[in-house]
Amino acid sequence: MENKTVLNHKGYLYLTEFFAGMSVMAVELGASRLLAPYFSSSQIVWTIIIGTIMIAMALGNLYGGRSADKEPDPGKLYGRILIAAVWIAAIPVLGKYVILGISALLIFTVSSNFLIIAAFCACMVIFVFPLFLLGTVTPSLVKYTTDNLEDNGKTVGTLGAFNTIGSILGTFLPTFVTIPAVGTSVTFLLFSGILLALAMIYFISEKIKSRKVLVSLILFFLCCLLQNGSFAFWENDLAYEGESVYNYLQVKENEKDVILSTNVLFGVQSILKKDHSLTGMYYDYAMAAQYMAGVKEKEQMDVLILGMGTGTYAAQCERYFDNLSIEGVEIDEKITGLARKYFELPEYISVATYDGRAYLNAVDKQYDVILVDAYQDITIPFQMSSVEFFTMVKEHLKEGGVMAVNMNMRGTKEGNINEYLSDTIASVFAEVYTVDVDFTTNRELFASDSPALLETFRENIEKEQEPELKEMMEKAVTGLLRYEKGEYLLTDDRAPVELLGIRVIDEIIQKEVRYYKEIYEKQGIEGILNSFL
Repeated sequence: MENKTVLNHKGYLYLTEFFAGMSVMAVELGASRLLAPYFSSSQIVWTIIIGTIMIAMALGNLYGGRSADKEPDPGKLYGRILIAAVWIAAIPVLGKYVILGISALLIFTVSSNFLIIAAFCACMVIFVFPLFLLGTVTPSLVKYTTDNLEDNGKTVGTLGAFNTIGSILGTFLPTFVTIPAVGTSVTFLLFSGILLALAMIYFISEKIKSRKVLVSLILFFLCCLLQNGSFAFWENDLAYEGESVYNYLQVKENEKDVILSTNVLFGVQSILKKDHSLTGMYYDYAMAAQYMAGVKEKEQMDVLILGMGTGTYAAQCERYFDNLSIEGVEIDEKITGLARKYFELPEYISVATYDGRAYLNAVDKQYDVILVDAYQDITIPFQMSSVEFFTMVKEHLKEGGVMAVNMNMRGTKEGNINEYLSDTIASVFAEVYTVDVDFTTNRELFASDSPALLETFRENIEKEQEPELKEMMEKAVTGLLRYEKGEYLLTDDRAPVELLGIRVIDEIIQKEVRYYKEIYEKQGIEGILNSFL
């Protein structure tokens, strides 16, 4: 290509660098939201996404530089951008099926680190190729925009600046604008459309007739028609499905229950029983904290819930106790909105949109009971699992106050996440008790500095007049075990909660699929299919 042509398109090439940088970051943010409903949004998943993208970009840089030296034709670059655009447009249509297909295959063949391996394989299959193609942009544009050695530093610097500014916008726009407004699927399509338009403008301006352009347009519009934005595409009649800044949100309703799930693979996060009965879940056990704090002996008790969700625990406490003043903290404002609309959370129960630890930092008030319910699958906020955090909780408890913690991954192997959390809490509180929740992987932990904790619990149970609730509390006290402190400790400086959590997830998954794995080993895929017939 002659220098004149390069100079004529220099400004447009800078714009190409800008939008390519923007699209790479938008795809990275979209990748995290695509994977989160299936694999969580933990630091581990983010590490896999970033690592995979860096691999793709590095390979793209190598190939792009060599290709530009060998055949310095911008048409080749814009052809690759066309392909990347179509691939990205196809992600919301096919990505979820690829994820579930890979997961179904690996769950029978991988015995450890399932989530890590499955998430990595999904990233490799879905995201490496289009980002490899976008990785060829920068080295190619360096070739096309540099026409002499006198200003090559300035030219390369300008390209880098355009890429960086585009990347900044590509970071903020999906998180704060497009994903909350129109969802992950449409976000992929929006940035795919930008790349498609870039390439089309080049081919049209150069008067280059290419079948690639027509085919790409057809495929893009086909993807727009086929995408439905649903992560749990097998579900019918959802009351609500959407996304917030923090979560994928799904509300299901049947004759008996209303259920909130914040992911596809890890079950129920909140529940409303339409008959207002006990839930049969950890929320029932958690009410033991009120009895331990003397709910039947006090005129007024203050309760703080860190991780309010849709207010299952708050609403349940409201129904059974008339002397509680309840405050909630929930980082996701959209969940609070769903709580008011679908889960009968009373308007008079205040909910602060805040991180739990930041909220404790901001208030001086003390409480009779603080429930810590901010742990979701392996997405455990490290800042709410450390000795420093639990010390802060203790400082916000009144004399005789009780902290309750819902630990949702009950492992059996030594050194699991629950052992670390329990040992950490036991290093702060003098009295620590645990009880396992029947038919679930949940474990409730209760901590206090009151030596009369257990005695107060039993005395207050005896004063309970509600038969169903009294029976539940008697069940809880029967299963209650005093926790003996070990040597594990989580601190702000060292809290590998994701790695610890993923070990328990592996254990739970293997236990759940053991039956089908035995069929697979003996009869193969055909045996698995027959077992469902």
